[in-house]
Amino acid sequence: MSRVFPAVSLIGVPTDVGAGHRGARMGPDALRIAGLGEALVARGVDVVDTGNVEGPRNPWQDPVRGYRHLDEVVAWNLGLMDATYAELQKGRLPIMLGGDHCLAIGSITAVARHCRETGKQLRVLWLDAHSDFNTSEVTPSGNIHGMPVSCLCGIGPEALTRLGGDAPAITPSMIRQIGIRSVDPEEKRLIKDHAIDVYDMRYIDEVGMKRTMEAALDGVDENTHLHVSFDVDFLDPSIAPGVGTTVPGGPNYREAQLVMEMIADTGRMSSLDIVELNPVLDRRNRTAKLTVDLVESLFGKSTLMRD
Repeated sequence: MSRVFPAVSLIGVPTDVGAGHRGARMGPDALRIAGLGEALVARGVDVVDTGNVEGPRNPWQDPVRGYRHLDEVVAWNLGLMDATYAELQKGRLPIMLGGDHCLAIGSITAVARHCRETGKQLRVLWLDAHSDFNTSEVTPSGNIHGMPVSCLCGIGPEALTRLGGDAPAITPSMIRQIGIRSVDPEEKRLIKDHAIDVYDMRYIDEVGMKRTMEAALDGVDENTHLHVSFDVDFLDPSIAPGVGTTVPGGPNYREAQLVMEMIADTGRMSSLDIVELNPVLDRRNRTAKLTVDLVESLFGKSTLMRD
């Protein structure tokens, strides 16, 4: 029996203000050109492209008090937060087309508010090579795309930790991080102190992706809002070169497909981020096309018909 997926709203957020490389601002158009909307429509999904959130240009300046482009990051995240919340209010599944990963602050803040108002339990799957739990004190760069998880957990500048009015937006217990393989030294201590649930590549190598995903999805039920924050650098750079911060040793194609299919099997995914796609560093939009393929799997595409 085929599953009926909720109506989807695509929200483009063309900025790289939180990143250390320019180019992620072109990610939304690369995903559109690769046919993301059309692929979901072909799967029977009702898709509306809401266009792009607007915000300030990237000033490309040095950090100020440990943060690069804080005002611009806040402006983009506020716009995205409002756009995401508006689509959730309509009963639609928002897909954020990034843009760099600092934007997860806006999308997840909106999702967390929606969950509080509807009585849902929030589970965030953070698919990434990086834990993104830096702070201004420990970050080597000041790039805010390395800080969204800490900001969401209430650690960071008030303009971001209180983006939705209250802090923290989420608690560490709501997060499961998968595919992690690059963590700054002081960041490791923060992750341990806050008991973030991390399934790094060594864990995946030791137990396999199936058991990893079973553990990460344990407890997800009919009262769970499952948010997937998919940083394309989660994937091994041999199959996904179009990202600014490649880290060797990531999941291969089959492992990534299994991740997406097992998420789809839950039937609980209710919001999605796609971030850090950088067409400047890609080859003939290869990474965007692969991303579309994986998102199709999130919406039920599999090798065989399954119950």
